[in-house]
Amino acid sequence: MSWNRSHRLQRAAVLVLALCIGASAGCASTKIEGRIGLVDPTKLLNESNAGKKAKDTLTTFSKSRQALIEMDEKELRRMEEDFVKQASVLSPAAKSEREQIFRRRMAEYQQKAGELNREVQEKQKDVLDGFRDKVEIVVGKVAKRHGLQIVIDKGKGGPAIYGEPELDITSEVIEEFNREYP
Repeated sequence: MSWNRSHRLQRAAVLVLALCIGASAGCASTKIEGRIGLVDPTKLLNESNAGKKAKDTLTTFSKSRQALIEMDEKELRRMEEDFVKQASVLSPAAKSEREQIFRRRMAEYQQKAGELNREVQEKQKDVLDGFRDKVEIVVGKVAKRHGLQIVIDKGKGGPAIYGEPELDITSEVIEEFNREYP
């Protein structure tokens, strides 16, 4: 389980526990009171203009990095094919030299692929963090308009296991999102 998911589950458990303790203090039955809303962050990402732009940015960035990797892969395949074709006419010293060059190029390729992968991961983190910051602002505005005290993530892996459909403010958040971030 990732740290982020584990951390969210812990926060949700503490919140539920606090609500249960607060609601049950001085009475026999447990009843949670308060105004709660639900939001699906995946739907926000997929259906809001800002979410679509974030996904497009990540796709473009990833494709550019993938193209660099593919160029290097193509070069390595060409080197390998040339070596196989010429292996029978090369001297042992020339074979050894070609093998060393190929190994060095392969190591460089692997290092570059790792660096490009890290770049993609960093870009993904930056873009999604920026999107989450916007989500928090817009969700806050919609929540205040409805007098909600808390809004819980109802997406897969989120802390909400069940919620009445009328608690879901995702569509309204998407509309507000699209007004603020066209």
